[in-house]
Amino acid sequence: MKRPRGQGRFNWPLGMRHRPRGRRPASYGTASSGTVPVMAGAGGALTIGLGERSYEVAEGEELTFGRSQRATLCLDPSDLGISRIAGAVESDAGVWWLVNKSTVRPLEVVDDVGIRTVLPPGRRIAVTAPITVIVEGSTRRHALTVDLPEEARESLAAGPVPVLQVEGNPTQAATDVSITPPDKLALVALFAGYLEPFPRYDPHPKSYAEAAARLAWPRTTLIKRVEYLRTRLTNAGVPNLLGDNALQHLAEWALATALISREDLSLLPPR
Repeated sequence: MKRPRGQGRFNWPLGMRHRPRGRRPASYGTASSGTVPVMAGAGGALTIGLGERSYEVAEGEELTFGRSQRATLCLDPSDLGISRIAGAVESDAGVWWLVNKSTVRPLEVVDDVGIRTVLPPGRRIAVTAPITVIVEGSTRRHALTVDLPEEARESLAAGPVPVLQVEGNPTQAATDVSITPPDKLALVALFAGYLEPFPRYDPHPKSYAEAAARLAWPRTTLIKRVEYLRTRLTNAGVPNLLGDNALQHLAEWALATALISREDLSLLPPR
């Protein structure tokens, strides 16, 4: 079997399929996905992307990645900052999992709305939506995309998992806080790094000066708008919007509630 061209070495086991890298399905990036694990074998194969290549992994197969040339995907055999086997995508008990196979190095996992999670060595997480796995090396970062089978993508696009109805007072969710178009534009400029695709993805708020310059607003105008929004949300029951990490919590709240999404980058003026 011919080895695919491109960065790194690919040791693709018999049965796993390579296909040309194409566009993501339209449902990629939706914030309406639920948290039910994708059942292996129930809806086809996962698609793993690395650069311009993509591969399908069916139930019962395992894809490994790391520094070792024995890994399915050898990212960089000379980069000692990458574990020999950094991680794997596999199925277990009918569920797809991302596993950190390293004993010393964490993996970064970015979900389909832009929120970053650190996966410690020896731990695993169920694949519930499209994700990007970032492997940090000494010389460069590598990003693998994990896309869902077609049936699972259609299920996510159909809407969220039904909510269990329980008696009692409703949870405070700031649904009565009015978010104006300028409010949203300010948030998109401030948190654009969360919305950008790899390698521009940066899960940290921009400085007020940088975000204001992107919008061609006075810095004080942006600060006042964001601070007033934080105050209204705090009064409505949204936690952790005061203190040193307030902007990070505001970013995560805006992403998790789908107030801003990757499509909103088009609202920003060109650089």
